[in-house]
Amino acid sequence: MRSVVLAIACVGAAASSVVGVLRPEIDLFDQAIDRMNQTASVVPDGSASAATSRTGRIGENGVEVARHQPQDRPRPQAPAAAQPMVQAQAQTQDQQQPVPAPVVDESALRYFASKGDTARLQAEIARLRALYPNWTPPRDPLAVPQNADQQLERMWQLYSEARYADVRTAIADRQVREPGWTPPADLLDRLAIAERRSQLIAASDAKRFVEVVSLAADTPSLLTCSDVDILWRVAEAFAGTDRAMRARDAYTYVLRNCTNEPERIATIQKAAALLGYADMQELLGFEKTLPDGTREFESIRDDLARRFVAAGDEDGKLAIAVPYIQRVERLVEREGLASDALLLGWYALRRDDMPMAERWFRKARGIEDTASASQGLALALIDRKMPLEAEEIMHRWYDTSDETKATYLAAVANTLATDPPVVIAADVLQRMAAATLKEKDPASAQQFGWYALAFDQPKTAEQWFLSALNWKEEDEPSAYGLAVARLRLRDLTGMRAVQALWQGRSERIARVGEPEAQTRKGRAAETTARLQAAGTGEPRVVTYVRPVGEGRAVRRDRQAVRARTAAGCRTTLDPQTLAPAAALARGWCLMDLNRPLEAAAAFDAALRTTAPDVQRDAAYGQSLAYIRAGLFREAAVAATKAKQPRARAVELQAAILSDRAVAAFDAGRFRETILFLDQLAQLRTERADLMVLRGYAYKGLNRTGDARRIFETLAATGQRDAVRALGDMRDQGTRPH
Repeated sequence: MRSVVLAIACVGAAASSVVGVLRPEIDLFDQAIDRMNQTASVVPDGSASAATSRTGRIGENGVEVARHQPQDRPRPQAPAAAQPMVQAQAQTQDQQQPVPAPVVDESALRYFASKGDTARLQAEIARLRALYPNWTPPRDPLAVPQNADQQLERMWQLYSEARYADVRTAIADRQVREPGWTPPADLLDRLAIAERRSQLIAASDAKRFVEVVSLAADTPSLLTCSDVDILWRVAEAFAGTDRAMRARDAYTYVLRNCTNEPERIATIQKAAALLGYADMQELLGFEKTLPDGTREFESIRDDLARRFVAAGDEDGKLAIAVPYIQRVERLVEREGLASDALLLGWYALRRDDMPMAERWFRKARGIEDTASASQGLALALIDRKMPLEAEEIMHRWYDTSDETKATYLAAVANTLATDPPVVIAADVLQRMAAATLKEKDPASAQQFGWYALAFDQPKTAEQWFLSALNWKEEDEPSAYGLAVARLRLRDLTGMRAVQALWQGRSERIARVGEPEAQTRKGRAAETTARLQAAGTGEPRVVTYVRPVGEGRAVRRDRQAVRARTAAGCRTTLDPQTLAPAAALARGWCLMDLNRPLEAAAAFDAALRTTAPDVQRDAAYGQSLAYIRAGLFREAAVAATKAKQPRARAVELQAAILSDRAVAAFDAGRFRETILFLDQLAQLRTERADLMVLRGYAYKGLNRTGDARRIFETLAATGQRDAVRALGDMRDQGTRPH
């Protein structure tokens, strides 16, 4: 029993050195440190001094400073022959200087022991051992003579019940009845400490952190392993007053000196809620290996990994150790929680790892479709140039929060800004427009304007550009779009009004309407404006793919090119200087030389004619030139500049759709490929080569059953590409879904 009591006393006294660790930059706490250092310096036999030699103290800058401890260094040994003399001298000195036994009030010891209050008994032994270094705790506290003073015994009982106000009342009443009576100093000390503890807890609960630090500094005896809750509260107070380093020092003290395993685990949990990732890695360095070989904090390591990855979600520059990432990945596979997949998705997104972000957000949506999972996936898809899919995913969550609104509108603007423009279903366009109008989003309104111009609807475009300017008056791209739309409407007065408003502020607005604006340079400026994000001046996400093949209309035209070549076209000249008929002939000549952009400019000059036949052929030629150059939007617009015979109009539209399908397939946009092929199928019977393309698009979408049916149908006719594709599927062991 004696050895246990002494060990407890040593731990309690050692804990008092925590004040050196928790020193804040206030005078009151400095005074407490001085007092506790003085107390620790007089404790012999490895109590406070032994603890200090292990832990040292934390200086002004948080640097541990080791104290000189004689017992930590090898002591010089006397020669063997001289040792008896040394021992004799020591014994003589001890006999000549007897140490008087201290007079210690042990009544509290007996009272706590009789009540079975082990915690208070141990704390009392630690307190007395620190106050009286030469005092020896009794082997059996119950053997201490019972206090004959029944009134004093009653006061100790009230104290043990935490009825401190009643203790004060009992003391005052007795002093009135017995003017000469003085309460024991130990009782008053213990009562004062207990009252300070209650005040500290109340201040902590009320988040009065400055008061908590002040009370702890004024009562250093509270800061021991016997009352870890107070240490936790002081650490929280440091964190609450922006002194994270001091909070870390407080938690460090607990992990260095306190041995209660549940309290050590709770210390890590409390620290993780207040400290940053780097500080937590330092604290986790104090983890112990248990007797069974397991790590001390293993039971909470999953939650720590989640917390650290979440910290990485908030700070894109914070690099979380790979083992924590891998642990959360294993949690997703083992427990299947959408929240864990979301942690990984946002972590990857913040680091621009879009393929990984898409993977985890899709995983999260597969478990539980939430606004957060949809928003994260939409952001990844927008970055990966798949805004139409992002819009489809986000529209049901659009009105959930400001963040989801911003994400949805970004998907809308990027979908409209895709070049070449994608054909958007009417119901999708309607909900996109409704959201744009409701939120008064100038970026989306501007892109609606360019989208309308792409499909030759300048009046609609004008309204959208006006809306964008109403919501953002200084939006130069929208003003430029408005000028272009009014030029298309031949509203020169309205165009010049825009130019007057932006005079001296935008060169490209000032040049709208000049002949140069219709050249390749002018069209490039218009395309750049269309792809700009409102308010940012940055290009939107763009998809531009040069078509691999040409439509049948282009191939059929080659026989007519040579017949229409009226003059050589190898010399460079401005087609605007030619007569319309000559410009038309030059256009076909340039097509024969495979110079489609120059040919488009020549056909544009030929469109100035009033002769219907020339105008019709010029529009047809310009459309073919743009198809060959891969500018499908411009090709669609050119086809509408003159009324074409139905057969020719269908042929042009089919050529545009087929080349768009090929370009979309080559870019890996398989859904768009199917969309263009479906539109093409409404115009004419689908060719075998395009049916093969459809089959591969289905395969790219993992619709292997549909792909197999197409390949089998074509293979039965002897189509070689289909036979090859079917063989590849069989070799890969692919089965229909």
